[in-house]
Amino acid sequence: MAMGSFNSGGGQMPMAEINMTPLVDVMLVLLIIFIITAPLLTHSVNVELPKTASAPAPQTLTALQVSIDAANQVQFGGVAVAGEEIERRFREAVQRDEAVEVHLMADRATRYETVAEVMSAARRAGVNKIGFVTQPPAGGN
Repeated sequence: MAMGSFNSGGGQMPMAEINMTPLVDVMLVLLIIFIITAPLLTHSVNVELPKTASAPAPQTLTALQVSIDAANQVQFGGVAVAGEEIERRFREAVQRDEAVEVHLMADRATRYETVAEVMSAARRAGVNKIGFVTQPPAGGN
Protein backbone atom coordinates (compact mmCIF):
# COMPACT_ATOMS: atom_id res chain seq x y z
CA MET A 1 0.00 0.00 0.00
CA ALA A 2 1.63 3.19 -1.14
CA MET A 3 1.17 6.32 0.85
CA GLY A 4 1.86 9.55 -0.89
CA SER A 5 2.86 12.84 0.61
CA PHE A 6 1.93 16.33 -0.43
CA ASN A 7 5.35 17.54 0.61
CA SER A 8 7.25 19.11 -2.23
CA GLY A 9 10.53 18.29 -0.52
CA GLY A 10 10.37 14.71 -1.67
CA GLY A 11 11.37 13.28 1.74
CA GLN A 12 9.26 10.78 3.61
CA MET A 13 7.38 12.32 6.56
CA PRO A 14 6.18 10.16 9.42
CA MET A 15 2.50 9.24 9.25
CA ALA A 16 0.53 11.34 11.76
CA GLU A 17 -2.73 9.35 11.87
CA ILE A 18 -3.67 6.24 13.83
CA ASN A 19 -4.34 3.05 11.93
CA MET A 20 -7.60 1.70 13.46
CA THR A 21 -7.63 -1.69 11.73
CA PRO A 22 -5.33 -3.54 14.19
CA LEU A 23 -7.17 -2.00 17.14
CA VAL A 24 -10.56 -3.19 15.82
CA ASP A 25 -9.13 -6.66 15.17
CA VAL A 26 -7.83 -6.95 18.73
CA MET A 27 -11.13 -5.75 20.16
CA LEU A 28 -13.11 -8.29 18.13
CA VAL A 29 -10.84 -11.11 19.27
CA LEU A 30 -11.26 -10.04 22.91
CA LEU A 31 -15.03 -9.83 22.47
CA ILE A 32 -15.15 -13.38 21.09
CA ILE A 33 -12.98 -14.65 23.93
CA PHE A 34 -15.25 -13.04 26.55
CA ILE A 35 -18.38 -14.38 24.85
CA ILE A 36 -16.98 -17.91 24.95
CA THR A 37 -15.60 -17.79 28.50
CA ALA A 38 -18.41 -15.89 30.27
CA PRO A 39 -20.77 -18.91 30.58
CA LEU A 40 -17.91 -20.98 32.01
CA LEU A 41 -17.37 -18.50 34.86
CA THR A 42 -20.76 -19.05 36.48
CA HIS A 43 -20.52 -21.61 39.25
CA SER A 44 -23.90 -23.11 39.98
CA VAL A 45 -24.71 -26.08 42.11
CA ASN A 46 -27.81 -28.04 41.26
CA VAL A 47 -29.62 -28.72 44.50
CA GLU A 48 -32.94 -30.44 44.84
CA LEU A 49 -34.64 -28.92 47.84
CA PRO A 50 -36.86 -31.13 49.96
CA LYS A 51 -40.61 -30.72 49.69
CA THR A 52 -42.33 -30.70 53.05
CA ALA A 53 -45.55 -29.42 54.52
CA SER A 54 -45.13 -27.32 57.61
CA ALA A 55 -47.01 -28.08 60.77
CA PRO A 56 -49.40 -25.44 62.02
CA ALA A 57 -47.93 -23.08 64.55
CA PRO A 58 -48.89 -23.98 68.11
CA GLN A 59 -51.62 -21.79 69.55
CA THR A 60 -50.33 -19.56 72.30
CA LEU A 61 -52.40 -17.90 74.94
CA THR A 62 -51.29 -14.50 73.67
CA ALA A 63 -52.63 -14.89 70.12
CA LEU A 64 -55.16 -12.40 68.82
CA GLN A 65 -57.27 -13.75 65.95
CA VAL A 66 -58.05 -11.03 63.40
CA SER A 67 -59.93 -11.83 60.22
CA ILE A 68 -60.87 -9.76 57.19
CA ASP A 69 -63.69 -11.05 55.01
CA ALA A 70 -64.31 -10.50 51.29
CA ALA A 71 -66.37 -7.39 52.06
CA ASN A 72 -63.29 -5.88 53.85
CA GLN A 73 -64.98 -6.15 57.26
CA VAL A 74 -62.43 -6.53 60.09
CA GLN A 75 -63.33 -8.94 62.90
CA PHE A 76 -61.59 -9.60 66.21
CA GLY A 77 -62.46 -13.10 67.38
CA GLY A 78 -65.65 -13.07 65.32
CA VAL A 79 -66.82 -9.62 66.50
CA ALA A 80 -66.92 -6.97 63.76
CA VAL A 81 -65.05 -3.73 64.47
CA ALA A 82 -64.38 -0.67 62.32
CA GLY A 83 -62.40 2.56 62.22
CA GLU A 84 -60.36 3.59 65.21
CA GLU A 85 -61.82 0.72 67.22
CA ILE A 86 -59.30 -1.55 65.46
CA GLU A 87 -56.28 0.24 66.87
CA ARG A 88 -57.93 0.48 70.31
CA ARG A 89 -58.40 -3.29 70.36
CA PHE A 90 -54.75 -3.80 69.46
CA ARG A 91 -53.68 -1.39 72.25
CA GLU A 92 -55.79 -3.29 74.78
CA ALA A 93 -54.21 -6.58 73.71
CA VAL A 94 -50.69 -5.11 74.03
CA GLN A 95 -51.52 -3.76 77.50
CA ARG A 96 -52.62 -7.25 78.60
CA ASP A 97 -49.51 -8.89 77.16
CA GLU A 98 -46.64 -7.14 75.37
CA ALA A 99 -45.70 -10.37 73.56
CA VAL A 100 -49.11 -10.67 71.91
CA GLU A 101 -49.15 -12.23 68.44
CA VAL A 102 -51.66 -11.23 65.79
CA HIS A 103 -52.87 -14.03 63.55
CA LEU A 104 -54.28 -12.32 60.47
CA MET A 105 -56.69 -14.27 58.29
CA ALA A 106 -57.59 -12.36 55.13
CA ASP A 107 -59.96 -13.58 52.46
CA ARG A 108 -58.40 -13.94 49.02
CA ALA A 109 -60.79 -11.24 47.67
CA THR A 110 -59.82 -8.73 50.37
CA ARG A 111 -58.34 -5.46 49.16
CA TYR A 112 -54.66 -5.03 49.90
CA GLU A 113 -55.39 -1.57 51.29
CA THR A 114 -57.54 -3.04 54.08
CA VAL A 115 -54.84 -5.56 55.05
CA ALA A 116 -52.22 -2.78 55.06
CA GLU A 117 -54.41 -0.56 57.26
CA VAL A 118 -54.93 -3.35 59.80
CA MET A 119 -51.20 -4.12 59.87
CA SER A 120 -50.39 -0.43 60.27
CA ALA A 121 -52.87 -0.08 63.14
CA ALA A 122 -51.30 -3.10 64.84
CA ARG A 123 -47.83 -1.66 64.45
CA ARG A 124 -48.89 1.75 65.82
CA ALA A 125 -50.41 -0.02 68.83
CA GLY A 126 -47.10 -1.76 69.57
CA VAL A 127 -47.68 -5.24 68.18
CA ASN A 128 -44.35 -6.80 67.21
CA LYS A 129 -45.49 -10.14 65.78
CA ILE A 130 -47.97 -10.43 62.93
CA GLY A 131 -48.52 -13.74 61.18
CA PHE A 132 -50.65 -14.62 58.17
CA VAL A 133 -52.83 -17.70 58.51
CA THR A 134 -53.12 -19.74 55.32
CA GLN A 135 -54.70 -23.00 54.23
CA PRO A 136 -52.46 -25.92 53.25
CA PRO A 137 -52.61 -26.90 49.56
CA ALA A 138 -55.28 -29.38 48.50
CA GLY A 139 -52.73 -32.13 47.78
CA GLY A 140 -51.25 -31.90 51.29
CA ASN A 141 -47.75 -31.00 50.05
